[in-house]
This record gives sequence, C-alpha cells and structure tokens, in this order.
Amino acid sequence: MAAAKGELAQTDAGEAEAKPHGSKKKLILLAVPVLLGAIGAGVWFSGILSPAPPPSEVEASAEPQPVNRQPVFVSMPDITANLNAPGRRAFIRLKSQVEVAGPQDAAALQAAMPRLVDLFTTYLREIRPEELRGSAGTHRLREELIARANIAAAPARVTDVLFTEILVQ
Repeated sequence: MAAAKGELAQTDAGEAEAKPHGSKKKLILLAVPVLLGAIGAGVWFSGILSPAPPPSEVEASAEPQPVNRQPVFVSMPDITANLNAPGRRAFIRLKSQVEVAGPQDAAALQAAMPRLVDLFTTYLREIRPEELRGSAGTHRLREELIARANIAAAPARVTDVLFTEILVQ
C-alpha cells in the first residue's frame, strides 16, 4: 500500500511537471500563427505584395492634368451677435469673406446667403467670450464656420473663411 502511495505521489509529481510543458506548447502553437499573420499583414500593407498597376493606368496618370483652381471670394455681410456671457453684456462683430472653389460654387453660396448668415449668427450667439481668446480660439471659430458654410451651401464646397475683422466686447 505504501508502494502504491509512493507511485501515486511520483505520478502526481510527474503530471505536475508535465503541465507547464504542455501549456508552453499550447502557447507556442497559438503564438506562431498570430505572429505569422501580423508579419503577413505588415508586408501586405507596406505595399510589397500589392500588384503593379497596368501600364495604361500608369501612362494615363503620368500626363499632367490641367489645374483650373481659381478660388473665388464671396463677401459676407457684417454680422453682429450677442455672446453667451451670463451676467454681463458681450457681443461680437464679424466681417469675413468665404473662399469657394469656382464661380459655380460662388453662385450657389450667394443663393444660400440667408441660410449661411442665420447659421453663422446662431453659432456666434452660443460662443462664450473666453472661447475666442488667442489664435486657437480664432482657428476653432474658422473651422466651425467652414463646417456650417459647407452645410448651408451644399453641394458647393467652401474651402476657407477669411476674417477681415473680429471685434469682441
């Protein structure tokens, strides 16, 4: 009986030692495909495995395309709006011009001017004076006005809003 217990103890110890080796093998068997997949993805996205375009596409893209990028500037009416400043009176006066890609976009922008002025004024009324401080505030204001101008003048594309005057009091 003692011999049986000794053998049982030895087999338990042998199994205990075998388990870490088994888990290492499982880890290796799982890690190798993942590693190979990651290497394959890196090679694919680096462009090494991507096929070369047909010669006709290469020749067509090699020809210089005429660039007709004459921006058109549309003057905006002066906008004066109260700012969101509880407990005090603050306002902004904004003079600006909107840059569009061409004459067709300028005509679409002129047709949408009442909507554009409304969107600009509504946005300006929600701004706090602290948000307009510094160049970062001006940059955020420009980005927001461009986004609203693109919504109002769609399908025309507004490329920039240029400030002629910004007065915050």
